[in-house]
Amino acid sequence: MSTLERSAGTRIPEGETFPLIFERSREGRRAWSLPEVGVDAPSLDELIPADQRRAAPPRLPEVSELDLVRHYTRLSQRNWAIDVGAYPLGSCTMKYNPKVAEDAAAMPGFSRLHPMADDDLAQGALELLGTLEKALCNATGMARLTLQPAAGAQGELTGLLIMRAHHKKQKSERRRVIIPDSAHGTNPASVSLAGWKAEEVRSDDRGLVDLEALEKALDDDVAGIMLTNPNTLGLFERDIVEIGRMVHEIGGLLYYDGANFNSIVGLCRPGDMGFDIVHMNLHKTFATPHGGGGPGSGPLAVSDRLEKFLPKPVLSWDEGAERWFWDDDRPDSIGRIHSFFGNFGINVRAYTYLRSLGPEGLKSVAEHAVLNANYLRVLISEAFPTAYPGTCMHEFVATAKPLKKFGVKGMDVAKRLIDLGYHPPTVYFPLVVEEALMVEPTETESKETIDGLAAALNQIAHEAETDPDLLHNAPVTTPSRRPNEAEAARHLKVRWTPE
Repeated sequence: MSTLERSAGTRIPEGETFPLIFERSREGRRAWSLPEVGVDAPSLDELIPADQRRAAPPRLPEVSELDLVRHYTRLSQRNWAIDVGAYPLGSCTMKYNPKVAEDAAAMPGFSRLHPMADDDLAQGALELLGTLEKALCNATGMARLTLQPAAGAQGELTGLLIMRAHHKKQKSERRRVIIPDSAHGTNPASVSLAGWKAEEVRSDDRGLVDLEALEKALDDDVAGIMLTNPNTLGLFERDIVEIGRMVHEIGGLLYYDGANFNSIVGLCRPGDMGFDIVHMNLHKTFATPHGGGGPGSGPLAVSDRLEKFLPKPVLSWDEGAERWFWDDDRPDSIGRIHSFFGNFGINVRAYTYLRSLGPEGLKSVAEHAVLNANYLRVLISEAFPTAYPGTCMHEFVATAKPLKKFGVKGMDVAKRLIDLGYHPPTVYFPLVVEEALMVEPTETESKETIDGLAAALNQIAHEAETDPDLLHNAPVTTPSRRPNEAEAARHLKVRWTPE
């Protein structure tokens, strides 16, 4: 096969034996066949007006079923996945998804249920959602929630729209939302989408919110503050009760970004810390599938005083008729934010996970997440010190800064890890840490896996000193070598054409 440019900076060398699906294409081959229907089919002219038809057939590959199956099977074998090995991506919580939850979601009564089915024909499914809501509210210390948001970021936007509705109801005109300098990038984006201005507050030398800086930022123009606790540095905000008092004192609301809820679930609750709004990422905390842009689920929970603003319809129980129903009579609702009722199949998986673990099991999740992170942190601390010393929660931010004297950077460490059989951690985030390596082993990884990851990282630190060029050229064992990300971003190439 001739050398092909797949994207800017990435080239497939001569001799590569894995052609594109279009290169496998041969005119006339099919991976399917349909039986004769026994009736005269309508003509194309009858089905589609001429002005709405293609001028030429679509450029689709024509392959046999065997070629099709082999092509995508080989592709799958080149992908890393949580079923293949560890994913220590800090902030992302890539943990194992139990197969019992997949089986539950695939049950015909769930998987074949039409979203427009009458409430009386879907009482089992509605009961599941109602039970899930109660469990999640118990876990967070909130009063009610919506399962409509299809991801954490949509949950954020929903919460901020509820925050806006609350202030509007109070006839309070506010323009700003406070965000720590270590926050997730979705936080300021969601604030902007909700029509507010994001204002950054710095971290102190502990890696926590600087109370003095926060006090200066707070006034009657502040709608609220978005916090992740533990924060993005993997540290618990020890002053959270005081932060809550300060924000509530000026009439603001506390928003809890549930990205790191995995580390405290079953141990403490955002509602007890003083939060008014809580979003959860079911893939992070409750082990539903993660990645690929969805489907996902980011439930949004609120305190009593904000319940009336939840997106409608709201799932309710009719005590007299003993039935579940969707309540649309919500005059203060912010309205629908997702079609139908959210991603039902993902919620079934989370429900299954919760029922299989129970309260004590959830507590164990948090304990083991924190234990695994601190065990790994200590094992690599000499080579990769943490940005802020001391015990972390479920993740930690180390730095590759000590390797810079050898000309090695965090990205070199990440690429070399791939050669050694491990997915890299998150690199260069959060931005407040130089050469950041953000690591989260999760509670589902064994001691042996963590020992192996630590050994690989320590080996890389030794190689940085003895053979830095090895790291500069990594990875060398993958089908594609290291791309030039900056060049690819500047010169996008989204179509392939033969040379």
